[in-house]
Amino acid sequence: MGDENRTKIEEPRAPRALDGTDRTLITLLQEDGRASFTALAKAVGLSEGAVRQRVQRLLREEMVQIVAVTSPEHVDLTRRAMVGITVDGDAREVAQQLAKVADVHQVALCSGRFDLLAELLCRDDDHLLSVLGDEVRPIAGVVSTELFVYLKLAKQDYSWGRLTA
Repeated sequence: MGDENRTKIEEPRAPRALDGTDRTLITLLQEDGRASFTALAKAVGLSEGAVRQRVQRLLREEMVQIVAVTSPEHVDLTRRAMVGITVDGDAREVAQQLAKVADVHQVALCSGRFDLLAELLCRDDDHLLSVLGDEVRPIAGVVSTELFVYLKLAKQDYSWGRLTA
């Protein structure tokens, strides 16, 4: 997806009902995003063409994305951190600006102690300090930041829960 899709704040939309076949296809794609339409068709008992149409619809409706997920430590991004951000003004506007920062990989508007949480993936501590000091803190509306450096990631899972019973 292009940069314009990475920087927008997702607006809630009414969930579309998924039938059992959609859920099974999503689960199978979570296990192997490179599974062929032929293999998927065999697994769900539909024709290859019907499966292709379903998967294309799921992609078009942005219900799924099929992407290569890197392991950050294997691609020279060894310093990970979460930044809690307090905002003066509209947190949505600050979130839009944060989303444009290349080393910010996730931005969440939240309740509680912070207005925003942003996940950073950096090469090392110097890079992290540069991103925080030169790109995050200068954003208009940022009042304060609190940095939570990851010492070790205990779990990272992109399956978002099993969709089939």
